[in-house]
Amino acid sequence: MTALLDPVPADRRGPVSAALTAAFGAAPIAALHPVTGGASGALTFRVEAAGRPCLLRVEGRRTPLRNPHQYTCMQIASDAGIAPPVRHIDDAGGIAVMDFIATRPLEEFPGGPVALARSAGALIGRLQATPVFPQFFDYFAILARMLAFIKGANVFAPGLLDQHVEGFERVREAYPKDIAQVSSHNDPNPRNMLFDGTRLWLIDWETAYRNDPLADIAIAMDQLGTMPGAEEAVLAGAHGAAPDALLRARLTLMRPVTRLYYAGLSFAPLAAVPREKPDSDLRAPTPAELRRAVAEGRLSITGPDMLYMLGKMQLAGFLAGLAAPGFEDALAMVRGG
Repeated sequence: MTALLDPVPADRRGPVSAALTAAFGAAPIAALHPVTGGASGALTFRVEAAGRPCLLRVEGRRTPLRNPHQYTCMQIASDAGIAPPVRHIDDAGGIAVMDFIATRPLEEFPGGPVALARSAGALIGRLQATPVFPQFFDYFAILARMLAFIKGANVFAPGLLDQHVEGFERVREAYPKDIAQVSSHNDPNPRNMLFDGTRLWLIDWETAYRNDPLADIAIAMDQLGTMPGAEEAVLAGAHGAAPDALLRARLTLMRPVTRLYYAGLSFAPLAAVPREKPDSDLRAPTPAELRRAVAEGRLSITGPDMLYMLGKMQLAGFLAGLAAPGFEDALAMVRGG
């Protein structure tokens, strides 16, 4: 197996070899090839062994913010048929071996975007019915810390994010503190959904932990709800019965909160990079403008400028949510219970 492990970093070959032996026993490893395209920072490889393709995932450098429960969450989701079947997990080594899912583009999902949105919502609903994931972050508390970090990191001019902080605190104060939490992926965007030609799977569990049941629904509605009827399809797929007015009001508050969370994720790695002077302009491109900039080569999809623009778009989306018709009514309804 030694030569086959050449694509694996030298310091990880011993644990990887042990993980493959645990997964496949004495069956020979026929091939091991890198798989590109992931955004998590983990190394992934397609492995051919025992007559079947599997995916080997090797975790990247660990940070103090690493979720220590991600493999527990992955295993629960796998047992429920939501994540690809897991063959072996080495939690200490940060290694997982699972079935390889041969994928088709999401654009080929039968029934189009609305059917895709409903199926994604149903997958979220199934996840919420699993044994509850471990606790990691308090969603609102970590978001407050993200905002404070970005404000203090010289990314934006003083006062430029005051409106975001004020709006977030209004939502945080009104939002109920006693909502029963459920298993939550916390990043169910299309890049983390695989379509095998028949059904969807959820992958990448680094940010998974128990959370408010509307967090995943709100994210999926934003990510998949661009076509008429798709937003309601996500909600119907996840929630089943028609939601009452109070749940819809909570969802009206949760949607901008999740946008602010994504903004924090975008800016966090950039905040440590010194800037000549803080940005005094919060204008953000539209999705069409962003795609055009990438197509014309003015913006690299893998560069820090892309993260910066995406962060700005999420900041703009947060304020748009607060200014949307019905937001103040929803805030009052949720505050009143």
